[in-house]
Amino acid sequence: MSETPLNELGQPVGHPVDGSFPRPRPERRVIEGQCVRLEPLTVDHAPGLFEAFAEDSTGQGWTYLPIAPFADLADARDWASTAAASADPLYFAICTPDGQPVGFCSYLRIDPSVGSIEVGFIHMAPRLQKTAGATEAMYLMMAHAFDTLGYRRYEWKCDALNEPSRRAAQRLGFQYEGTFRQATIVKGRNRDTAWFSVLDGEWPALKARFEHWLAPENFDADGRQLARLGAVA
Repeated sequence: MSETPLNELGQPVGHPVDGSFPRPRPERRVIEGQCVRLEPLTVDHAPGLFEAFAEDSTGQGWTYLPIAPFADLADARDWASTAAASADPLYFAICTPDGQPVGFCSYLRIDPSVGSIEVGFIHMAPRLQKTAGATEAMYLMMAHAFDTLGYRRYEWKCDALNEPSRRAAQRLGFQYEGTFRQATIVKGRNRDTAWFSVLDGEWPALKARFEHWLAPENFDADGRQLARLGAVA
């Protein structure tokens, strides 16, 4: 970015922002990928999600979420019904190409007036974790925010103690911005919140890296990556 501008008083001020605001709010629409598709979450996804999350027999995937594991299918339906009615967070079911739900994610803290949006409330079943589909789901959310909606800031926040989430954010190209101490209370415990972001100016290079990584030729016959995402130029 060019040199910081000065106002008429000689004080440094921010650069003018191009584009029209407010930006559009994300809509309930299907976002198609090669490995996964994102569907607006409905109560009909509850049985599949309940079955997929049951693969996590220890419940460790729920530790940093603000909700507990689904006690039974009725509990999953109740949560899905409430989530489906929410506009912020706006939930999507992460589904296989044949429509099997294997996780969920959301846009939240949506601020069209300044073009800022967060991805969060992410939960993936064991069968989806560490797969190309898991990465593609995050790519699809990011691409929709920048390319379709025209947002200028894309955020990721997590419990500062959640090392897998912190590693995932950095692997996906987010920049660490700092930690808000004693930011909130979750499940009766203190939570320091780590903040990460991607800016619109960083997106073109990051998008190219995602697309090279997701290309079929980057995977062997067993679906294993040949080059790590961070290693793809």
